[in-house]
Amino acid sequence: MSIVANYPRIIINLKSIEENALNISNLCHSHGIELVGVTKLALGNTSIAKAMKKGGIDKIGESRLKNIINLHQNGVPGPFQLLRIPMISEIPRAVKIVDEFLVSMPQTVYEIDKHAGLIDRNVSIIYMIDVGDLREGVWFDKAIEEIISVAKNLKHVLLRGIGTNVGCYGGVLPTQENMNLLLRIKDELERFFGYELIVSGGSTVTLKLLEENYLPKGINQFRVGEGIILGTDATGDRDIPYLKQDTVILEAEVIEVDYKPSVPVGEIGKDAFGRTPHFEDKGYRKRIILAVGEQDVKPDGLIPLENGLNVLHASSDHLIVDVSESEKEFTVGDIVQFRMSYGCALRAFTSPYVEKILI
Repeated sequence: MSIVANYPRIIINLKSIEENALNISNLCHSHGIELVGVTKLALGNTSIAKAMKKGGIDKIGESRLKNIINLHQNGVPGPFQLLRIPMISEIPRAVKIVDEFLVSMPQTVYEIDKHAGLIDRNVSIIYMIDVGDLREGVWFDKAIEEIISVAKNLKHVLLRGIGTNVGCYGGVLPTQENMNLLLRIKDELERFFGYELIVSGGSTVTLKLLEENYLPKGINQFRVGEGIILGTDATGDRDIPYLKQDTVILEAEVIEVDYKPSVPVGEIGKDAFGRTPHFEDKGYRKRIILAVGEQDVKPDGLIPLENGLNVLHASSDHLIVDVSESEKEFTVGDIVQFRMSYGCALRAFTSPYVEKILI
């Protein structure tokens, strides 16, 4: 009996992901850096997490508590780091399973300390500091005073270190200057507390500083997801040369092939997502429609593996691709493959309509 494939689907190459984890682990460990393998891109996929662990990562980083619970229940060994600042409402559950929290508010830390005490469990925190990207973290010139004030009152929570986020919101790149700012704060805190602190200052975009030996000494924890799972660096706009990019491939099926004008006929308003589309008049073009759309992927993050394909636009369920420059003659039922950007892969992993195939 033949097995019918379901499309769209993503083909996940676990061996390539494991090799990426190994290469990044070796790079980080050779510089005394702890590596947190981040699984949030892949919706906390258990098999991907296990591949990361086989590749040598030190702990699992996740932004969603639900995913950490799923990983734990499916036999993925921790420790687990909760990347997103915990909601007050989830702290009673989180302290039972999370080993290390990223935090930025005194109230949050006190709630963690209180609930950890109720179950007599010790947990750690990384206090986040905003060095300019404008996402989470106490603003850098207020950090020392706030962190000392909070940490000296804790009973069941250990201040393990400080951290920062760059690239994800403001697009700020990591530099020697903003990394050294973090290290100066660390030095002041260490003088007060009398023990060494972790500095969680690295992510996929920071790997370039490490590769080129520009990373200031003292940054000793990296949180890396995109680099391991996709082999790319979205903020740095590059394929990382020593990593594999054949890790996650989207496959979608052709449902229409036709020649049509390149510009719609009629008055142009907004599309289904409130955007006003713009079209270049190239005359009649050969196009295909694929059974995948905005509900499944981020269309501008699709990278066709076939030469001569140009992704034009998408609605919720239909992806329009110009194939006029392709040497291939497409027919209904053909399968088209794509690599994906970070944002595109995030949506594909999250969509229940995209099947996940492990190889």
